[in-house]
Amino acid sequence: MSQHHHEPKEEPSLKVNRRHFFSQLSVGIGSLALGSLLIPDLFKGETKDLATRPLGIPHFAPKAKRIIYLFQAGAPSQLETFDYKPTLRKRMGQDLPESIRKGQRLTGMTANQDKFPLMPPKVGFQQHGESGTWISDFFPHTAKIADDITVVRSMHTEAINHDPAITFFQTGSQISGRPSMGSWMSYGLGSENKNLPSFVVLTSRGKGNSQGLYSKLWSSGFLDSKHQGVLLRSGKDPVLYLNDPEGLSRSDKRHLLDHVSSLNKLHHVETGDDEIESRIAQYEMAYRMQMSVPDVMDISKEPESIIKLYGEDCQVPGTYAANALQARRLAENGVRFIQLYHQGWDQHGNLHDEMAGQAMDVDKASAALVLDLKQRGMLEDTLVIWGGEFGRGNYCQGKFDPNNYGRDHHPRAFSIWMAGGGIKPGLNYGQTDEFGYNVIENPVHINDFHATLMHAMGLDHEQLIYKYQGRRFRLTDVAGHVVKDLLA
Repeated sequence: MSQHHHEPKEEPSLKVNRRHFFSQLSVGIGSLALGSLLIPDLFKGETKDLATRPLGIPHFAPKAKRIIYLFQAGAPSQLETFDYKPTLRKRMGQDLPESIRKGQRLTGMTANQDKFPLMPPKVGFQQHGESGTWISDFFPHTAKIADDITVVRSMHTEAINHDPAITFFQTGSQISGRPSMGSWMSYGLGSENKNLPSFVVLTSRGKGNSQGLYSKLWSSGFLDSKHQGVLLRSGKDPVLYLNDPEGLSRSDKRHLLDHVSSLNKLHHVETGDDEIESRIAQYEMAYRMQMSVPDVMDISKEPESIIKLYGEDCQVPGTYAANALQARRLAENGVRFIQLYHQGWDQHGNLHDEMAGQAMDVDKASAALVLDLKQRGMLEDTLVIWGGEFGRGNYCQGKFDPNNYGRDHHPRAFSIWMAGGGIKPGLNYGQTDEFGYNVIENPVHINDFHATLMHAMGLDHEQLIYKYQGRRFRLTDVAGHVVKDLLA
């Protein structure tokens, strides 16, 4: 191998006059000040590796500071929500052409069907806003924010059953054990409020058939446990075991924590186990949350106009409307990633009636959240997402019955909407065929979806990496690209 030798160069003399020195100094100080405003943790000296940058610092200027994910667990049908297909009405009852189905893998609920009779939605559709977005009559409040949201009609996935599908959406893998999306955001960006977790989870249940929700969906996986989602419960105690037992004063609790912390630090010196440091941080967080959580969860000071905006249900703990309002309160208090799960969207039968009830549960509050953030000037840096884990087929599940029909799982094409946080408003992105079965324009895979969300948050999905068991992991695994057409 050849070697190249270079003669040392003579160092140039630094000829800087007084005026030039101070002019350059002012530029440098201004840049530092701007950087500290854009990225508050820029100079806090975080030391852990994050591929190319310290933790807590975005790879580039973010469009969004936080995400509120309104996950509709059970998979709402795109054909009854945002993907209007008049062809289905014209061909109702006819068999879905094999040339369209193309031998798609089916669940055990429809794999043995001889016929796949096309079934249009019973609900009507209208175009709304200057964008002309097609929205079903199930969602009159969402229709009013048509120009604030972007509907993506070309989502697709490989997962065909609920558990792997929702796990894929939340963790980037169909197999359990990977860190959730919120945990990756917490790991990469840290918290904006040291008195609250960076990742919070809220759950609610609708009137329809519900699939199970499991803590693996908000687990930190192989990341430090301090990055896992904190589930806030409805009722008197949002977090179990957060309150002190009777007879233990605040000062006594502080003394106890200090003593436990000193013992844990000694243990960490002996073992080198980083999880001990995470446990110390969790104890401290719990102590601070004793004061911060009750205040954030208390909506008694919300004006009547806000109660009216979200609907009366927002005053009933555990409802979707109450959780949507809490999401806004958590967002304005610096929580980085807020995950709402609303169960009840698994309509294999009696779809029209069940979806009507489900939509009534979520429509008003979802739109209210967007409007509330907008009027507070928060929508521009808060990314709101609405959608489920896959779509629904365009044919009747089982025997054709236009008065009582259901739809089976459909991973090939489905719809979600997004608003704020650097996403173009009023956009209709992607297209399915005339049957609403296959994506024919601008497909968006879950890996692409994740890459785009991370980009909005100022993170390069290929650079946010964690090495575990000899392999370098990331949320998008070995795939995904940023869908730049969606970005403002």
